[in-house]
Amino acid sequence: MSAAASRGPWRDLIAPGLASLIALAILLSLGTWQIERRAWKEDLIARIVRQTRAEPVAPPVPAAWDPARDEFRHVQVSGHFLNDRETLVHGLAAGETPGRALQGYYVLTPFERADGGMVLINRGFVPTELKAQSDRRDDLIEGPTTVTGILRASEPRGLFVPEADPARGEWFNRDVAGIAAARGVPEVAPYLIEADAVPNQTSWPRGGQLRVDLPNNHLQYAFTWFGLAACLIGVFSVFAWRRLHETDTPRAA
Repeated sequence: MSAAASRGPWRDLIAPGLASLIALAILLSLGTWQIERRAWKEDLIARIVRQTRAEPVAPPVPAAWDPARDEFRHVQVSGHFLNDRETLVHGLAAGETPGRALQGYYVLTPFERADGGMVLINRGFVPTELKAQSDRRDDLIEGPTTVTGILRASEPRGLFVPEADPARGEWFNRDVAGIAAARGVPEVAPYLIEADAVPNQTSWPRGGQLRVDLPNNHLQYAFTWFGLAACLIGVFSVFAWRRLHETDTPRAA
């Protein structure tokens, strides 16, 4: 057998070997990235939980608002509600039966702060049958009051969320700027406040609807990428062994 012939089998493995190495590098990098994302997500969840449980502080001035830093802070404001300008936003809330959601609305009411400025307060959820404000007049808060809650950024409209119809008062996402413009609320803060729950409350709307439930499936994704990398190594090893073995096996005359 010539030297060129003896090098033939190895030459046949160069191209698939390089392709496999590139694919392996990509799979390993994706798995490593998911591990890093998992650590980032755990830190984010811990920060959100820590901020929502902290003692309430004054919200930031509108010009200093930074969603990455300030969202989910526990805040407190004093002032009074403009109940004649409330807006209902379609939504769901957890029902008393586990796994069963209630259909209704979130009540967003402009709040004139005692120290100046306006902010939208999400007072909480009301079921569909209590949509009319006249059916819950006893639960309107008149006069000076103090509200504690969680800072939230304006909610963007998702791909499958219907477009709002301000003329009919139909809203499907908590669009701070859009709602403020439609209700004639000037100089509103670029965020809203999700009101805290009131202990032992039986009336509506009911605050405390915020649920910190961010998905954290990055470890599963990492196992998937690393698993595919292991499969690639196995498949290429079998392929290379068979190619070399078949070439080295003498053929019958």
